[in-house]
Amino acid sequence: MMDAAPLYDLTPALRLMGMGLVIALAPLAWVWLCSRQATPARRLQALTLLTLFLTFDLVLFGAFTRLTDSGLGCPDWPGCYGHSSPVGAHAHIAAAQAAMPTGPVTHGKAWIEMVHRYLATGVGVLIVVLALATWLQWRRARGAGQNPVHPAWPLATLAWVCAQGAFGALTVTMKLFPAIVTLHLLGGVGLLVLLAVQAERYRQASGVPVEGLPRGLRALLWLAALMVGVQIALGGWVSTNYAVLVCDTFPTCQGSWWPPMDFAQGFEPWRPLGQSGDGSPLEFHALTAIHYTHRLFACAVFAVVALLVWRLARAGRLAAQRRAVAALTLLQLATGLSNVVLGWPLVAAVLHTGGAGALMAVLAWALCASRTQALAAQAGAHAPAREITV
Repeated sequence: MMDAAPLYDLTPALRLMGMGLVIALAPLAWVWLCSRQATPARRLQALTLLTLFLTFDLVLFGAFTRLTDSGLGCPDWPGCYGHSSPVGAHAHIAAAQAAMPTGPVTHGKAWIEMVHRYLATGVGVLIVVLALATWLQWRRARGAGQNPVHPAWPLATLAWVCAQGAFGALTVTMKLFPAIVTLHLLGGVGLLVLLAVQAERYRQASGVPVEGLPRGLRALLWLAALMVGVQIALGGWVSTNYAVLVCDTFPTCQGSWWPPMDFAQGFEPWRPLGQSGDGSPLEFHALTAIHYTHRLFACAVFAVVALLVWRLARAGRLAAQRRAVAALTLLQLATGLSNVVLGWPLVAAVLHTGGAGALMAVLAWALCASRTQALAAQAGAHAPAREITV
């Protein structure tokens, strides 16, 4: 009698987790070697900063995966045709590539997609370690009367990265559904924000005070962060709908300041790639609406961020953050224009995504490093006894 086939084959998932563990060992060893003499808060800060850096690299590689049309290089999840790497799936990939040489499944695209998954799993392992280490240190430091960072931050980050992994799976199984792909991009940016805030919290736990801002300037900082977040969502919608090249001139679009646009169809949230909700092909005017909305809102974002940088400079506050915001905003302007007038070059497109994530992370850093002047003074007066909470 033949043995029944297992209902679920967990082998690819377990091997993928093993690969992520191997990838995470190198940065973990580096942090341990470089911070053996440091305080626990400094070690956790170093691990957080390293995880933030590798997460930023992951966002860049995710953009590269999407922009090279490699998102379906392995059309199943978590493995590749049921294998843990494209090596075991060689025959399947060769057959798909022979049937459609320029299609979504090729050997090169399969490797790009799987490397992205390996890196994502490695980042996940680092976040698990960070959550456990922070919780253990919080228990020890709380008993000693010290000022630890609350473990809710890394635990929230762990929950976030699990949700991000689920969206990564849905990106593949739902065949690049625009809403899912956009949410996956926003999840990556959100992960950068969470890690940037934690890095600043650990720095404050080491005794660095927060900066006081006038109430109006603090509100402007929040406005800039919210507008950049909306702009990233709009940019993700442009990219996932492949609407970048519908306007190939600047500042006009298709020779007009207000070209024909269909906003209702363009911003219909739940529909397959290239189709409207009723299954009909997506109209060109809908793609134009997607692109032009992103472009118009970019002008508003640029104005608000420029005002923020100027106000921070006049107040003499958040010097490192305002310089980073200014540089990243100029980078976004240059890469955004390059995408339009140079025909969406890969380097500019990847940098545009990376710059957006970095800008959002820096704004989150600035928000975490500052308070209104009254709250900053109160925090300074109670710093030795106050616990840093969420």
